[in-house]
Amino acid sequence: MKPLVLSAAAGAAALAAGTAFAADDTRLSTVLERGSLLCSGHNGSFLGFAEVDDQGNWKGVDIDLCKALAAGLFGQSDGNLEIVPISWAQRWPALQSGDIDVVIKVSGWTQSRDTELNLAYSRPYFIGAFQVMAHAETEAESVADLDGGSICVSAGTSTERVLASYLESNSIDAEIIVFEKGDEVRTSYFGGRCDGLIEWAPSLAAARVEAEDPSAHVILPDVLELEAEGIIVPEGDPDWLDVQNWMLNSLWYAEAQGITSANVDEFKANPPSTTVGKFLGVTPGYGERLGLKDDWAYNMIKEVGNFGEIYERNIGSGSPYNLPRGINALYTEGGVFYPMIID
Repeated sequence: MKPLVLSAAAGAAALAAGTAFAADDTRLSTVLERGSLLCSGHNGSFLGFAEVDDQGNWKGVDIDLCKALAAGLFGQSDGNLEIVPISWAQRWPALQSGDIDVVIKVSGWTQSRDTELNLAYSRPYFIGAFQVMAHAETEAESVADLDGGSICVSAGTSTERVLASYLESNSIDAEIIVFEKGDEVRTSYFGGRCDGLIEWAPSLAAARVEAEDPSAHVILPDVLELEAEGIIVPEGDPDWLDVQNWMLNSLWYAEAQGITSANVDEFKANPPSTTVGKFLGVTPGYGERLGLKDDWAYNMIKEVGNFGEIYERNIGSGSPYNLPRGINALYTEGGVFYPMIID
């Protein structure tokens, strides 16, 4: 597909609009000066989060977060966003080299990454459970039943570490077969190369739906581990990290207030409170503190909607996967997520 790039005229406009606010020598200032956001994609299809449709367009939860970020920075993502396809293992080198500006790629927050790779994590935006799917013909009812068999996993992921640790601690002798690309992992599993496939539960459910015969595959009940997924930026750049955290906060705040892509103009025209007015840029402050225009949150909601809309459209009831939101809902709906205070 064609990368989304910024025209010269649009770049000049974006520079005039945003750079005056940005601090020097931060990734935020670099992105605004360049006039486009380089955001992580996937080197294949990671269903529900980063995939390419029949028309060659990117879609998914992570892609919508990339779009939201670009819209917040520049007013809209169209012409200002480039999705850069990378493998799991390429995430960190690509971020550190500047080939991408931010990793929005369902990346787990682990101690080693936090302390050894000079990375900084945003608030988690998704909680995923690691589970294993097996061929129904194996008659496996738990991961222990795959003893003597094999399990496929993606290289360079925390999933690989979780699987190895679980097998060792439970004395399960299963061969771990590693693949570089997510598509290769699933193709190999569905082709019978492996008895089991480990991913986090939402991805397994999506993969099962896509199978030629979903009933031929069973997701085993064992939860190997829970993982908090966050947005990743280089360590030592608090301004850029602040933008990621307040982008997520904006999406949750809009959902909590009932502000959607369909009604955001009504809320902006007649804000029900001074806080909502500030949030949508009617009164100043919400963007300027971050080095952005004050209507940055309005632009995000207008383009991609609130977090609930993003979830339902890509992996929830509005998608082929129909995954219940569960723990990933707002706290008012039984989940663990909540917006921070806007003052």
